[in-house]
Amino acid sequence: MSKTKIAKYSDIKIRIGLNEDQHPTSIEWQAEDNPNGATLQECKGMLLSLFDKENKETLKIDLWTNEMQVVEMDRFFYQTLRGLADTYFKSTRNNKLASDMQQFVQYFGEQTEIIPKAK
Repeated sequence: MSKTKIAKYSDIKIRIGLNEDQHPTSIEWQAEDNPNGATLQECKGMLLSLFDKENKETLKIDLWTNEMQVVEMDRFFYQTLRGLADTYFKSTRNNKLASDMQQFVQYFGEQTEIIPKAK
């Protein structure tokens, strides 16, 4: 447990609706501190990664509904990869690797036609 004093807890709830084959048909989430309100909000996909403190391993839950189209998945990954590169730089200040990651994000965006190809 962290030695920093906790001033407050905030809960995030994720609710997954499954069909008879155990595939997600709906994904809803809510957060107490969401500025849009604490009501359940629908989404088509989610990627959740947690870094286990003791085992030093990443635990992942990647889910999407059958309503999610390929072009939406491309956009989802483009935005996620862009965010990961930003987060990596903020947390490590490793400009070289963050820049390399952003170059891949640019390439990914162009190849999926999420963004126009650079001239």
